[in-house]
Amino acid sequence: MDRIRIVGGRPLNGRIPISGAKNAALPLMIASLLTDRTLTLENLPRLADVNQLMRILGNHGVDTSIDGKRKGEHEVAGQTAHLNARVIVDTTAPYELVSKMRASFWVLAPLLARMGEARVSLPGGCAIGTRPVDFLLMAMEKLGASIDIDAGYVVARAPKGLQGGEIDFPKVTVGGTHVALMAATLANGSTLITNAAREPEVVDLAECLSKMGARIKGAGTSEIEIEGVARLSGASHAVMPDRIETGTYAMAVAMTGGDVLLEGARGDLLQAALDDLAKTGVEVVQEDRGLRVRKNGGPIQPVDVTTEPFPGFPTDLQAQFMGLMTRAQGVSRIRETIFENRFMHVQELARLGAHIHVERDTAIVTGAPTLKGAPVMATDLRASVSLVIAALAAQGETIVSRVYHLDRGFEHLEKKLGACGARVERLGGAD
Repeated sequence: MDRIRIVGGRPLNGRIPISGAKNAALPLMIASLLTDRTLTLENLPRLADVNQLMRILGNHGVDTSIDGKRKGEHEVAGQTAHLNARVIVDTTAPYELVSKMRASFWVLAPLLARMGEARVSLPGGCAIGTRPVDFLLMAMEKLGASIDIDAGYVVARAPKGLQGGEIDFPKVTVGGTHVALMAATLANGSTLITNAAREPEVVDLAECLSKMGARIKGAGTSEIEIEGVARLSGASHAVMPDRIETGTYAMAVAMTGGDVLLEGARGDLLQAALDDLAKTGVEVVQEDRGLRVRKNGGPIQPVDVTTEPFPGFPTDLQAQFMGLMTRAQGVSRIRETIFENRFMHVQELARLGAHIHVERDTAIVTGAPTLKGAPVMATDLRASVSLVIAALAAQGETIVSRVYHLDRGFEHLEKKLGACGARVERLGGAD
């Protein structure tokens, strides 16, 4: 398996094009199951998770075609995909596919809404806590579906179609909101979702569904109203820029110093994280072409953060921020409130010389004057990139193994960093 070699100590200068958001792309692709017409998605990122979901959707009958590169197009530009589910050939999502990616469980909603039945394996995915599917199943029951668990599979039925209803989530859930939103578009009557997730990725899905003919009000607030329609049509939609990739590269600049333009990035998608980042001593300015991130040679200041649902500090940037805080001039506290077991990167950061103490849901980070390169291992998607951030500032060479975690969520990472002066290369060979 591939590894990544990083030699630290170089500032980043130049530009990094921001890819389409993985967390928006996956539900958008799944939404193609709701219609027999073609859904065209522009700015789709080239990621392992996207490719895996294409295979999963193909199992249900979705035909996918990808446009070729246009002349002069940047090698890391997003791709345009055309997805057509003219005929649903199978309403079962088997364990061997769903176990590879949790988000694929969401096919339950469009299959149930369009076909009146679905049989979907309980999910696998990143080992960062239980991430129960209870809320998703509750949402389907509120829309009139019968739910049974049989041999590790969720068997959902709504032979007369889904019915509008009220879905009140006891806890904010992005996956639950995605699922409820997709199912409600084809339900008979109106649906009210309360305590809905407000994340930009939910808004992006709602905008795409609206282009397909769905009637949705309130996306981006905690209450979403959906008036069901008989059928949805095709549409063309550009995937929003990836706010997690934006925050990750901004933190890399804060760690190393330099001046980088994050092309296509939107600060409004992650304002809380950028506000906290500014407190560390980095300058972040929204320009016409994207976000400019500058860091002079001054020390990194310690900042306390707590992960929260949008618009708070995103859990998907927690590991990266911890990587940055390992070089802060003082003590910072990072509290994780969204997922349990999301501090698996602590031990690997310690191998680089980081001083981190974990007390229940809080990591206490005492900044170290220097970090030193070492062999480290990625444990999940976001944890892996925290190691990259730390390695960019470490003395000497760091080898990151199990980089397939990185490939799930970061498109052309080594090319993007390398173009800005980082010494980073991909190595083949043993894990």
